[in-house]
Amino acid sequence: MQVLRTVGWVVLTTILVGFVFMNWGEPVAIRFWPLGGNDALLFEWPIGFVALFFALIGFLPMWLLYRGTKWRLKRRIKQLEAAARMPQVALPAETASPVDPV
Repeated sequence: MQVLRTVGWVVLTTILVGFVFMNWGEPVAIRFWPLGGNDALLFEWPIGFVALFFALIGFLPMWLLYRGTKWRLKRRIKQLEAAARMPQVALPAETASPVDPV
């Protein structure tokens, strides 16, 4: 399973690097609003970096959700394992009275 995950990451990285190199043209101006006036915060980046940057920003919330869910489930599993390890209290044997035949 680890091999498939590694192959997937290699393919994804190759596609991403190819995308950045194919779009390495003129820089585009990015103006961050509302932090400045006309050209207060104006960045000029190649379009490949712009796409990569905003794709990573879009990926971040889902990654944080995944990590949070994984952490919560691991905590729950540890709680259940701890509860299963606790010794079971044996109930005292009931003194059974003989059943009267009808």
